[in-house]
Order: sequence, then C-alpha cells, then structure tokens
Amino acid sequence: MTVMPRPSILSVEPYVGGESKVPGVNRIIKLSSNEGAFGPPPGAIAAITHAAKEAHRYPDGGAKALREAIGARFGLDPARIVCGNGSDEILTLLILAYGGEGTEIVMSAHGFLMYDLAGRWAGCRVIKVPEKDLRADVDGLLAAVGPRTKLLFLANPNNPTGSILPQSELVRLRRGLPGDVLLVLDSAYAEYVTTPDYDPGQALVDAGDNTVMTRTFSKIFGLGGMRLGWCYAPANVVDVLGRVRGPFNVSGAAMVAGIAALAEPGWIEASVAHNTEWRGKVAAALEVAGLKVWPSEGNFILADFGAAERAKAADAHLRGRGLIVRAMGSYGLAPCLRITIGTAEECQMVIEALTEFTRNG
Repeated sequence: MTVMPRPSILSVEPYVGGESKVPGVNRIIKLSSNEGAFGPPPGAIAAITHAAKEAHRYPDGGAKALREAIGARFGLDPARIVCGNGSDEILTLLILAYGGEGTEIVMSAHGFLMYDLAGRWAGCRVIKVPEKDLRADVDGLLAAVGPRTKLLFLANPNNPTGSILPQSELVRLRRGLPGDVLLVLDSAYAEYVTTPDYDPGQALVDAGDNTVMTRTFSKIFGLGGMRLGWCYAPANVVDVLGRVRGPFNVSGAAMVAGIAALAEPGWIEASVAHNTEWRGKVAAALEVAGLKVWPSEGNFILADFGAAERAKAADAHLRGRGLIVRAMGSYGLAPCLRITIGTAEECQMVIEALTEFTRNG
C-alpha cells in the first residue's frame, strides 16, 4: 500500500515560472515574468541590506508597520489589510478557507493560472468561462455561477491578456452574484493602469462584505524575489484570513522593503510613464511588422502570431538573441507570446528581433 493524496492533487501540473537561462547564450534579457523594468527601488535595497542584521529575529506577525504604510499610501484602513507571502498566498488561503471538496470556483478562461491550481489543491471544481476577444465576459461568468459556487476570481487588468473591465462592468458583476459568493479582484497590475475611471477594487470592497481586492509588490515595486503581497477586505474576511494564515507568513526583510518601496519618491510615476511610453512603442512597432498585439493595461503585451508553430519559431528566434519571453500554451493561447516591458534598450531589442523574424518568415 502507498500513501496517496487526495485525487484532485494529482490532477495538478506544477506551476512553472518564467525561464531565466538559455544554454549557450551569455547575455540574458528576462522578459518572461512581468518583473518591474527598473528592479527594486534604492530605498528598498538599503532596507533589505540593513534587515540582514536582524535576520535572527522573528518578524512582526501582524505586519503592523507595513499595513499602516500601505493604508497611508492608498487611503485604506490598515485594520482591513492582510499581508502575505506574495498575493499568491492570499489567493490560496481564500480558496482553502471558503472552497474545498464539493464546491466550485469560477474564473475567466484565460485568467491567472494560480486560481485553477489552488482551486484543485483545495478539491474545488474549477469552471473556466470563455472570453470575448480575450476579455472577461460578465454575462458568461454570471451564467456559470451555481449553488455550489463559493468564489469568483477576476484579474483586472488580466494576466496574460492585458485586458481590463470598466468599473461599470465590475459593479454589474457584483450585483449579479449571490451574496454568499466571494468576488476576488486580483489587481496585481493596478499601478500601471492609465484608464481614468479605473478602480482596483476598493469601492466594491467598501460597498459590502463579500468582495476582496488583492495587490502585490512584485510588479511596479520590483520586489518579486521578496514575495510580498496584500489584500484589502471586509472585516469578516480579515478575521477568517487571520485564522488560516501562518503566524509569521511575511519575512522581516520583505516588510521593511515594502515600507521603503512605498516611500520611494517618484517611483510609481516614473515607472508608469516609462511603461506607458514603451508599451505603446513596442505594440506599434510589432503591428507595423505585421503582428497582432492585444490591448494591454499591464506592464506586458500579448503578441499574436496566428499559429502555435509560428509563435514557437518566434520564441526560438528571440531566445537565440538572449531574449526570454513567455510562451502561452499553458494558458490555452499557444499562438501567442507574452512580452514584459523592460528597459528602453530591452524593448528596442525585442522590436528589432521580431521585425527581423517577420521579415524573414
């Protein structure tokens, strides 16, 4: 006899992060994980360095100073903020707390893979709803909700498509959901959005007791390696997360890095300006080269090559020049490549490489 896990666990393929090496290539440009173009803020680097001297101390289990800093930066009540080991941890804890065997979670067809993976870890049935032009379909999502549905996940902007739903559609989605279904708005890319009426989720969280907004320090704040995320939630959900999270789930170094990153003068503004400029330039250049580029509000674009084999060939062409992007087969988008907006030099390298690729084939 062999000890066996729950059957749903064996249905899960381990998550594979963006690659960072290409055999035989010396200089690697990693544009596969949507990491911030400029790395960590200088203040965060200094804070991490200083924190090494206190590495023998357990961190503050309640992350009080960090929650207060987040609250001050975004105008939120610190008592309704929960910090985690990346927003992935918070997403997983929500599913474990509210889902489980015999329940369902609903997501859009090309939503973030972690919703599906964590749902199956918990034993949930995961329902993926087809999208319209790679944009979440509110009517389809609502139609997929049944008596066993406990959570609905929506990334806004969405990874990997870059699409965004207006606030009016989010309000319509929340109003159409039963009151006992938790709506989780994953706003990992919120800081990059330039659409005027965009709300990352705060308004819907404040409007009731059944919506959660998750955020991260892994993108615009350049702290992916520190694993730091947070959520803003109603008091009842905060209470539940406090019961299921680990007592020291955020490291001391991550906390001080996050506080320093929030305080870095002009960091968000400069990062958004760079991202908006070069996202537009890369998209326009690839369209001139004959490729379809889906509209994006994140720090990445989704380039469509029309066929899986052509996307695979383009990926190989980029890798031969040390440019690593993300293949999209695992998202059901095999004809596409997701390309992070890096530095100006890195973006220009992508433009030149893919222009060459389309010219030659």
